[in-house]
Amino acid sequence: MDSKTRRIGKVLSDTPEKTIIVGVAWSQKDRLYKKSTRRLTKLVAHDPKEQAKVGDSVVIEFSKPISKTKKWKLVEVIS
Repeated sequence: MDSKTRRIGKVLSDTPEKTIIVGVAWSQKDRLYKKSTRRLTKLVAHDPKEQAKVGDSVVIEFSKPISKTKKWKLVEVIS
């Protein structure tokens, strides 16, 4: 069993070389009013083969730090 954290998200940008910016959506519930709001977290991931393009759904995995902001790596492109 792989114990590393994985997230599914959508590629927002692929402009930097060997890097993609992935938006991971999640919901947050208000403590007082109990209303759910959608939030988006941007994660910077390593894409060595540059196979992911803007709009693709991807699976990323937490890894050791590759650079100052890159702590995730691309596992697979779903669509």
